[in-house]
Amino acid sequence: MAEPDVVFSADCPSRPILDQIADKWSMMAMAVLEKPTRFNELKRRLDGVTQRVLTQTLRRLERNGMIVRTVLPTSPVGVVYSLTPMGESLREPFCHLYGWTVEHSARIQDCQRAYDENLLRQQEGALG
Repeated sequence: MAEPDVVFSADCPSRPILDQIADKWSMMAMAVLEKPTRFNELKRRLDGVTQRVLTQTLRRLERNGMIVRTVLPTSPVGVVYSLTPMGESLREPFCHLYGWTVEHSARIQDCQRAYDENLLRQQEGALG
């Protein structure tokens, strides 16, 4: 929990890191990397991700030290992705966040619907 007097300055080094590791595809990719996994297996398990976005996500995670890319000496050449120790250390908080979203998703959707319905009523009232 942040201290009340903490200032989140624009040049805080945590901001770009949070942007890079806390986006949905990064979190999902790290969640499925329980063991070394090939690119196509990751793509299959991350329904809806494009090849381009997954490639960018994996490069970003590798650049930030969360995963390692290993080229296999096979023909054709294969590549597997694995979590680094630092990436492993993020699995627990990510799993807690994921569990929280699953636990609260129905309630959040109810709140979204109620908000949208209320907004629509307000807009209709302003027009009529």
